[in-house]
Amino acid sequence: MGRRKEVAIKSGIVLWMTAVILAAFVLDIPRINILEHTARNLYFHVPLWFALMAAFFVSAWQSARYLSTENIEYDVRASQAAIVGMGFGVLGLITGMVWARFTWYVGTNKWWNNDPKQVMAAVQLMIYGAYFVLRSSFDNERKRARVAAVYNLFAATTVPFLLYVLPRQFQSLHPGADGNPAFDKITAPVMRLVFYPAIIGFIAIFWWIYSQRVRLTLIERKLDHE
Repeated sequence: MGRRKEVAIKSGIVLWMTAVILAAFVLDIPRINILEHTARNLYFHVPLWFALMAAFFVSAWQSARYLSTENIEYDVRASQAAIVGMGFGVLGLITGMVWARFTWYVGTNKWWNNDPKQVMAAVQLMIYGAYFVLRSSFDNERKRARVAAVYNLFAATTVPFLLYVLPRQFQSLHPGADGNPAFDKITAPVMRLVFYPAIIGFIAIFWWIYSQRVRLTLIERKLDHE
């Protein structure tokens, strides 16, 4: 990627997210019961999970490419996508805990109440945490890449079930769960004008961070071999 193109992309992401953040705090929103103005966290908390899912599926795709070619660059790309995805997941979990603390659990001093979606999200992060533990267990680069790639493909299959399918089967305070209306049923259309661009913006941030980490890691590998 040329220097000018890279600067243009980075500038575009910055401008896009600046517009999203401004709109998130300036546009008026409906006063949803209990949530009130904390509903604005929708623009940040949920897109972080979309970015995580994008990162984990990119990671799995790169692992599949490694298994078919045994090109170590694809293993580098897989691991870096997973690292960035974990970062978004941790932020998603934290923003969810803070949101719940000052809405559902206000007055209880609770930060965690074993809500099914909270638990499933934590399990998802632990599954990918095991991916990094597995990688650290091998000294042989090729063997590490091969075993990690197989595990990564398994881990990716759990994402839609743990983050979407299973939580909706249990009673939960989260919208869309058993007995609760989906968020699009209780939010005004104006919120979608910010929500969908926020998803695009956070995924773009993932891609930019991921690309930079891959470039840096490949450069470091090249210097080590020289």
